[in-house]
Amino acid sequence: MKTQIWISIYVYVLVAIMKKQLESKRSLYSILQILSVNAFKKEPLHQILSNSALQNPEYASCNQLVFRY
Repeated sequence: MKTQIWISIYVYVLVAIMKKQLESKRSLYSILQILSVNAFKKEPLHQILSNSALQNPEYASCNQLVFRY
């Protein structure tokens, strides 16, 4: 149980650091969602975050990620 708590704290801190370095305006929650969907992609993180469907204005009010083929 303690291990899971520490891992979640580490992940939160790493994502917060990444958000600050990339100067992203997204919330930590949306960044975590994008990373969970693209966990095994071999692309730079800044590219994954900039290419996500949430950047598209027509999906701005959408609460789910959109998968593109």
